[in-house]
Amino acid sequence: MAIDTNTQTLTKPSRVKTILVSQPEPLVENSPYNQLIEKRKVTIDFRPFIHVEGVPSREVRMQKIDITKFSAIIFTSRNAVDHFFRLAEELRYTVPSTLRYFCQSEAVAYYLQKYVVYRKRKVYVGARTLEDVLKEAVKYKNESFLFPCSDVLKSTIPQTLDASGINWTKAVFYKTVISDLSDLRDVYYDILVFFSPSGIESLFHNFPDFEQNNTRIAVFGASTQKAAESKDLRIDILAPTPQNPSMTKALDDYIVIANKR
Repeated sequence: MAIDTNTQTLTKPSRVKTILVSQPEPLVENSPYNQLIEKRKVTIDFRPFIHVEGVPSREVRMQKIDITKFSAIIFTSRNAVDHFFRLAEELRYTVPSTLRYFCQSEAVAYYLQKYVVYRKRKVYVGARTLEDVLKEAVKYKNESFLFPCSDVLKSTIPQTLDASGINWTKAVFYKTVISDLSDLRDVYYDILVFFSPSGIESLFHNFPDFEQNNTRIAVFGASTQKAAESKDLRIDILAPTPQNPSMTKALDDYIVIANKR
């Protein structure tokens, strides 16, 4: 990835014209990023630095997972929903109408309708967090819970599930894979935006000689911040904070200062 070698001053950052967000482009037409583009007249590109690949059914069998043995399932993401039903099809398993679905958020529950008739299923929805939906799950401690997830899992998640007292089983149904970014080697962006430690890992996997210089780094979340700092990156933009609860708000505030004439 090409780097601007000019030295950034501490008092007045260089103007921001281009931003690369290490995620897929939002599907909603009026996303906060589109509003930022219009408001601040900047160019924002989207490119996933990591992507998800499904685990084949033979690898699931090697995990000694038999999805027919579970009476309830916990979904924390759309990826988990997609890959559960993908594997059900591969394994020729007809998902019973009696299966209980515990969805971490309304967004995940709504996405479930892609595969089942929502009103004819037993669906329980949390407000936003895993702890929220587990408040419902603990009411059904006689159920056997399947937890589909990625190979990259925060250590706090198994701890939270264990603490709830439910009978649950981890099932790795998809993997987080580093994307090929070689076409970006000679492309420069004023700001790179990261949302996960895996994104930072992908940056250095693709560009082991990366030097930050005048490239601004924006990170979301404590774990991403820690990963960036472990690579000796200078963090110029941080979210969430009390002042900037979202990444787009943090970017907007920074651009106002950097582009002030």
